[in-house]
Amino acid sequence: MDSTTPAQPGAQHRQSHHASHDREIESLAEFDDVVSAHGTLAHYRVQAVDLTARTDALMSADPTGAVFLGCPMAPEAAARVAAAGALVFPPIPGLPFEPYRAHVYTPDALYASLDEGYEATPDALAYDWFQQTKADGDVFASMLRAIHDDAVSDAIDELLVGARVVGVMGGHAMARGTSAYAGAARLGRELSRAGFTVATGGGPGAMEAANLGAYAAPFDDGMLEEALLLLAKVASFTPSVTDWARSAFEVRERWPGGGASVGIPTWFYGHEPPNAFAAHIAKYFANATREDGLLARSNAGVVFLPGAAGTVQEVFDNATPNYYESRGEPTPMVLVDRRHWTEKLPAWPLLTSLAGGRTMESRIALVDRIEEAPEALKRLGG
Repeated sequence: MDSTTPAQPGAQHRQSHHASHDREIESLAEFDDVVSAHGTLAHYRVQAVDLTARTDALMSADPTGAVFLGCPMAPEAAARVAAAGALVFPPIPGLPFEPYRAHVYTPDALYASLDEGYEATPDALAYDWFQQTKADGDVFASMLRAIHDDAVSDAIDELLVGARVVGVMGGHAMARGTSAYAGAARLGRELSRAGFTVATGGGPGAMEAANLGAYAAPFDDGMLEEALLLLAKVASFTPSVTDWARSAFEVRERWPGGGASVGIPTWFYGHEPPNAFAAHIAKYFANATREDGLLARSNAGVVFLPGAAGTVQEVFDNATPNYYESRGEPTPMVLVDRRHWTEKLPAWPLLTSLAGGRTMESRIALVDRIEEAPEALKRLGG
């Protein structure tokens, strides 16, 4: 770039975004490193780190302009840093989630206490809290949900820096043991082996299948076939989420160390539990934030498997920024199953009409079989 070339629209934002992340402290080890190297906490953001054993450092280091988000600390340390110019947002007792969390969730975290039944897990308890506070209309609770979701967005952005992300969208009703489920799993495996990060809505059905495929990517092909047979014994998350989730953890225990992928589910759909095959789970309270974030982060394209209303919504949520090029160059969109998208739910004719004469026209494709999707992505530039 020469001196007369203007910077790209997002360049300054990206630079400031990374610069601000350099001043985030998200673990006790990072806290110790900063204090040891710089002797100051001025203008740092300390996020959900237990500082009860760091009273001496908090009493001596300069905290001017620092912000402590949900960090347990001794009362005298909290009083001192606040008096010296820091903002202290104390932990909120009694919540089934951490609103200031620094990292996305893991399956083990959301399904802790699964041995006692799904109802005892943090995932179920967070949904119960959401339902209760939503009914109450409590403004404090809505603020906590917003803080939580913003923290999750920040965490997933940090996680995906530099990743080539392909979204796989599809319905939650796709049952284990079906050819469609197996096809979605093979798609996830192929995309992962090709170097993409697979991202799904994080729930059951097609979403679980694609995350399972990514998990299976490091193993030989026989592993996935065996896993599919094991999972087919509990075909759906109804009537028992407990049995459905336990069967997934059995697969993970038999084949530990699977490939990583991303799930982005929501507590808005409480009847859809998160699947256990996504290593990184960015779970939101606000479904609109979740939907937009999932599609916006799928920078290498999106594959749309057959689905119902939710998947149709995702098709056009993705088509809109491609139409206006509001996120830059349009990203590939591959719809799978010609009959589904032209007859049962005819989204394809509308999509082609929208795309006509625009850049996005060369970035959309309709294929008959799921096995054709990876090649279509490659052809479209994904």
